[in-house]
Amino acid sequence: MTKLQAFIIPVTPFQQNCSLVFDEARKLGAIVDPGGDVPTILDAISQSGITIEKILLTHGHIDHAGGAAELREKLGVPIEGPHPEDLFLLEGLAQSGAQYGMVDARPVTPDRWLKEGDGVTVGDLTFAIYEAPGHTPGSVVFFNAENRFALVGDVLFKGSIGRTDFPRGDHAALIRSIKEKLYPLGDDVICLPGHGQPCQIGEERQTNPFLNE
Repeated sequence: MTKLQAFIIPVTPFQQNCSLVFDEARKLGAIVDPGGDVPTILDAISQSGITIEKILLTHGHIDHAGGAAELREKLGVPIEGPHPEDLFLLEGLAQSGAQYGMVDARPVTPDRWLKEGDGVTVGDLTFAIYEAPGHTPGSVVFFNAENRFALVGDVLFKGSIGRTDFPRGDHAALIRSIKEKLYPLGDDVICLPGHGQPCQIGEERQTNPFLNE
């Protein structure tokens, strides 16, 4: 079994869970959702001793993608994700950043767009891609079955769900994504969300008030 490890690097005024996910044996990893504070991310990478192979984006909001262009330049690695439906968000990152005082944010185009059925590798780890629209139209989930672990962006939180009052947000679509894409992964799956603490699908299925309305 290829053991997966992950740790969180809080970034931006939104305290977004940028994360470093890596193959423990080979010390090869990916940075997930670098929303900003690129020097902080680079420092965390340096201290970790992990070699970064790529940058992964779950969706196109400023606090998840605002630092992706700069980080790609610094590391010389490709960006994979999200789904092409989030292109309008990635193209508007500079304007979004200006609204929130994040002046270093720049538009970015991924090296590889992702869609359902694709696979992403990090070292010897493999992640299956699931489209999970609702919070944004192009949100994707990265699922590693071997370690029962999912990177869910802002689709699902511990005790909550992603906001849908942003442009092209869709509450009904988000609930469908959670119930039709996340639930079937299994109750034992641990989810690393874009904000807050990790959560487990089975616990959220039973106790999350937004999923039991």
